[in-house]
Amino acid sequence: MKLTHSVRAALGITLLAAGMQLAMAGDPQTITFGVAPGPYGDMVNLAIKPELAKKGYKVVVREFSDYVQPNLALANGSIDANLFQHSLYLEKFAADKGLKISPLIIVPTASMGLYSKKIKSLDELKKGDVVTLSNDATNLARGLRFLQAMGLITIKADIDPTKASEKDILENPRGLVFKPMEAAQLPRTLDSVTASLVNGNFALASGLKLSSAIKLETLDENLKNVIAVRTADLDKPFVKDTKAVVESPAYAAVINDPALMYSQFQKPEWMQAKMPAPAQ
Repeated sequence: MKLTHSVRAALGITLLAAGMQLAMAGDPQTITFGVAPGPYGDMVNLAIKPELAKKGYKVVVREFSDYVQPNLALANGSIDANLFQHSLYLEKFAADKGLKISPLIIVPTASMGLYSKKIKSLDELKKGDVVTLSNDATNLARGLRFLQAMGLITIKADIDPTKASEKDILENPRGLVFKPMEAAQLPRTLDSVTASLVNGNFALASGLKLSSAIKLETLDENLKNVIAVRTADLDKPFVKDTKAVVESPAYAAVINDPALMYSQFQKPEWMQAKMPAPAQ
């Protein structure tokens, strides 16, 4: 049977419409999160992905090995969001590289810790002991501020402490030797150096426990990790839905589960404000 031109056209439109409906129903919008090694990929999978799935999204987690590629991938559209960095690092990286990426919301964060396989306390540190720390400018300055907070060094008073480097160490009374290197490599140095300042995600990824640190850093709000997105996407539905999920009771339930590591993380101020007041 031959179909007339009008019938073929009508049939084509019907099939096209049906195909579009099928595609919309069977192909939910995919959100790809970039993470560094450590606990934040699991945070996406356990606390964010299930709730976004209820909103019709498919969530994919893509792991990167360093602190550089997740922001470049976000900027060029290879991923839709990332979760691995604090806002100080994000702001400096975006400014240095000319990237239009922005923080969306702060999440609970594992703090930097001073770890060692050779000593048990700060009192055991002595002249010539080697301490490794992150070599990227933001986390190097952060590490130096942490060392100062522990009373191990003094940083020059007339500089911006968020931009401090080794040359800004004014006093080093223990005579410690500081060796900056790539953050991801720091846990591996523990077999050969006295101690290392290791970012929380890389510590956990290497099997270190937060509770095993000689000292844990108290995080300022700008040192807690953020979900980052492209600035142009801030008003898009998937971004607003992601933020809503992080602010939801379901997310908080995962974070507060004592069986999971996240209950030990330092919570952002917005999340602390939602917590019930302690009983009198």
